[in-house]
Amino acid sequence: MIATLKKHAFKAYKKSAIRKHELNYLFWECTTKCNLNCLHCGSDCAKDSAFEDMPIEDFLKAVDTIQNIPKNFTVVFTGGEPLIRNDIEICGRELRKRGFKWSLVTNGHLYNKQRHISLLNAGIGALTISFDGLQESHNWLRNNTHSFTTVLKAIELATSSNRINFDVVTCVNQKNFAELEQIKQLLISKNVKAWRLFTIIPIGRAVNNPDLHITDAQFLALMEFIKINRKTKEIDIKFSCEGYVGRYELDVRDSNFFCRAGINIGSVLIDGSISACPNIDRAFSQGNIYTHNFYEIWHNKFQAFRNREWTKIGQCKSCKDYDDCQGNGFHNWHGEHTNVLVCHNEKIENAIKHQKR
Repeated sequence: MIATLKKHAFKAYKKSAIRKHELNYLFWECTTKCNLNCLHCGSDCAKDSAFEDMPIEDFLKAVDTIQNIPKNFTVVFTGGEPLIRNDIEICGRELRKRGFKWSLVTNGHLYNKQRHISLLNAGIGALTISFDGLQESHNWLRNNTHSFTTVLKAIELATSSNRINFDVVTCVNQKNFAELEQIKQLLISKNVKAWRLFTIIPIGRAVNNPDLHITDAQFLALMEFIKINRKTKEIDIKFSCEGYVGRYELDVRDSNFFCRAGINIGSVLIDGSISACPNIDRAFSQGNIYTHNFYEIWHNKFQAFRNREWTKIGQCKSCKDYDDCQGNGFHNWHGEHTNVLVCHNEKIENAIKHQKR
């Protein structure tokens, strides 16, 4: 009875949040250049990206259209590798002047002591570093023989300051799956307090590499690993927001699944396109900052994000969990948009059925 009431309350909350569509997170794809060539890159970034970095002034002009800034609003610098740019701190200071918090996501290779101090002085509030396994598996995924050592140093720097809300993200794959407990212990030894686990969606470079994708049985085991470790509270561990996980919902994250792309999360992409999370199919772009007012687009468009009835096709059409899932994470709709790329709940239920045979 209590569970049913909670479910109804959460559905009501979602409807209210969609109606309000308060912008809380704005991703800025400030570059598509990258100093690595990772095997799983959804954006297919490279050192010789065809796109020039967007000038700070252009991004700030879009930001300046935002009115009635919520207290919990954050700009997130992403890429590519944001730290390739030498002017991140300049933009960060300008955002602070406007009352915005800001953060960045990095592979850690350019996060040295000098940059650490520079970012702190520019008012960085949060930082995410990618760490994807023990030495061999991390270096394999990052396609760089020195990555593991370099990233550990970056993590040590990040945890040395209590001024940053810091977490580590790990992309779980065939190479690092058996190492999760060891990775956890290593992160704890480095004083990491928060750890988010992702799986890899088949987009970008990740489409044709089977070692990047875990099996249904492994995904079920991942849910159990997170569930058990959330009880021990050695580290704040959670599954990412990438998809609906059915019976494991409140066991592996802090609240029920709610894809907030286009509802609370927006983005300005490298070419000025206005969208939600950067890994979403570019076909869902809603406008462009060079021809539109960003905040007007945020309020008046994004219908495909806020009414997802169109996702009730393919395997989602007859799904009994559709009302809770609503087509899974939005980045799972690429290509022809006729079926979801990955159904996380299906992977769980398939694995459980197989165990019972």
